[in-house]
Amino acid sequence: MGISKRFIFLFVFVFVSLHILPCLSFTSFVFGDSLVDAGNNDYLFTLSKADSPPYGIDFKPSGGQPTGRFTNGRTIPDIVGQALGALSFPPPYLAPNTQADAIRRGINYASGASGILDETGLLFIGRIPLREQVNYFEQSRSYMVSVMGETRTKELLKNAIFSLTTGSNDILNYFQPSIPFLGGIKVSPSSFQDCMVSNFTSQLKRLHELGARKFVVVGVGPLGCIPFVRATNLLLASGKCSVKVNGLIKGYNKKLNTTLDRLNQQLGPEAIFVYANSYDVFQRIMLNYRQYGFEKADKPCCGGYSPPFVCIEDRNANKSSRSALCEDRSKYVFWDAYHPTEAANIIIAKVLLDGDESISFPMNIRELYNHKP
Repeated sequence: MGISKRFIFLFVFVFVSLHILPCLSFTSFVFGDSLVDAGNNDYLFTLSKADSPPYGIDFKPSGGQPTGRFTNGRTIPDIVGQALGALSFPPPYLAPNTQADAIRRGINYASGASGILDETGLLFIGRIPLREQVNYFEQSRSYMVSVMGETRTKELLKNAIFSLTTGSNDILNYFQPSIPFLGGIKVSPSSFQDCMVSNFTSQLKRLHELGARKFVVVGVGPLGCIPFVRATNLLLASGKCSVKVNGLIKGYNKKLNTTLDRLNQQLGPEAIFVYANSYDVFQRIMLNYRQYGFEKADKPCCGGYSPPFVCIEDRNANKSSRSALCEDRSKYVFWDAYHPTEAANIIIAKVLLDGDESISFPMNIRELYNHKP
């Protein structure tokens, strides 16, 4: 009787996977760093973790418990997915028993402290570089083929959204000379930008070869304005951002955008690479934060301005109060010294989802989702 029940369960699962779920659910494959990590680093030996309170305090599906997301609530892919009809969030790849989720809702491969370059995040020990994230996706694809077959797998992947949010840690590490890059040689800013774009392009082409057709490539935001960079560059009192850091980012984003244009010409119209201009969106929030309902655009809600910039729950505080936190998280742009609050993520996600071509080019994310390759 036990064997019979297991057989029936397996049959139902395979039938649903093959015939129903791909049609009903929004499928998303997420790659990147801590801005979009959904918990992969919880399964690594790493110094880059968000597995303890108050992280996740506003994440309703977990009841306010940490999920490995580096913010107080949802990330931008979470919010975009919900807006496009996702019934649940893509689980972290390293979590147990997630391969079947690739068919139903996608997988999140992102990893805090990771970057485009393999060397990025070395001081944090464990992290999953972009190249390895794509390797993991290749394994997920093999699983899908084993369950659905090659034809159905290709059909699912050509309609799925592949979002990539990476590059921030590469740039932060570039301005920290103690971390080796390219054999320990500090290359020029222009050469470093080219190196990032070249390596990124290689992974985008790999994903395309594996069946990806709808890409959302998120540019790097104005890191020169995040609390960590402003503190380490002694800019807190002046209220200014790091011109040097933001200048390198602008140059990189421009080169990345140009490369995506070229990929659209070479691989389109079947494949579409959308450039998401997060730099301008976030800078607009920073400059006009009160118009967006924020009261603080420079100070983190959790943690402080000084090393080690750690956001932790104050165990000495009364249970009714959390002295490590700001009083109203919805009034802060930054959750900690590096990452936006859910409130900021909601604004960014909405603009990227429905914005014009100055923000998402050659189309916005909603148009990409509805596009038929």
